[in-house]
Amino acid sequence: MRPDGFGQILPTPPVLADRSLPTSDLLPPPAGNRFAGTVNPVPADVLARSTWQAGCPVKAAELRYLTLSFWGFDGRAHTGEMLVNASVANPVVTVFDRLFSVKFPIEEMRVTTPAELTAPPTGDGNNTNAFVCRPARGQTNWSAHAYGLAIDVNPFCNPYTKGDLVLPELASAYLDRGNRRPGMITSGDPTVAAFSAIGWTWGGTWTTPKDRMHFSSTGR
Repeated sequence: MRPDGFGQILPTPPVLADRSLPTSDLLPPPAGNRFAGTVNPVPADVLARSTWQAGCPVKAAELRYLTLSFWGFDGRAHTGEMLVNASVANPVVTVFDRLFSVKFPIEEMRVTTPAELTAPPTGDGNNTNAFVCRPARGQTNWSAHAYGLAIDVNPFCNPYTKGDLVLPELASAYLDRGNRRPGMITSGDPTVAAFSAIGWTWGGTWTTPKDRMHFSSTGR
C-alpha cells in the first residue's frame, strides 16, 4: 500500500499489457447476436448484492436494473448488468446499443459488490460499471457513481491518473494512448460520440485528474 491508501503502482504484467481476456457469462448471451437491453426496477436479490445501503444519497426506488448486450474481447456477444439512476436508464441503453453496433469490446459488465469497496487493491480489474455507493476519489463528497449518474468503461484499458497515481494500479502500460489496443477510449471515437449524444461528458478531457474510463451526466 502507498501512504495515500492506494495500491503501489507496479509494472503491468505482460499478459495484461495487450489485454484480451475472455468474458465469463453471468447471464445468457443475446439471441442471434442481436442487441437486447432491458430496464426494470432493481430486484431485491440484486440490490442485496450491490453497494446500496440506507445511507446512500439515492433511494433504491430511484435506481434501475439494466441488462445490456456487449461484445467481449473474445469476439463473442454477452449480456451484462448495471444499476443506474432511473432518470438516465433509457439513454444509457441507447449508448450501449450504439457500442454493440460498432462491436466496441467490453471485458465484463456486472454490479459492484460491497466486498469490492474494502478489498485490497490488486489493480487488475476491468469491470464496466455504473452505480457504486462511494465518495469521489480522494474526497469526502459523494461520487456521481453514488447517484447512478456515471459509468466507468473498461477501467484497465482507460486508467485514471493524478500525479504519480494510476488506477487500476497495474494499468500503466495503457498510459501510452498512441498504442491503440481493443477497449481503449480516445477523443472522437464511437464511445465518446455515443455518450456525447446523450449529453454526458468524458473524464478523458479533464486536465487533472484525467479519468479516461469515466463518463457522467453531471460533468464530474
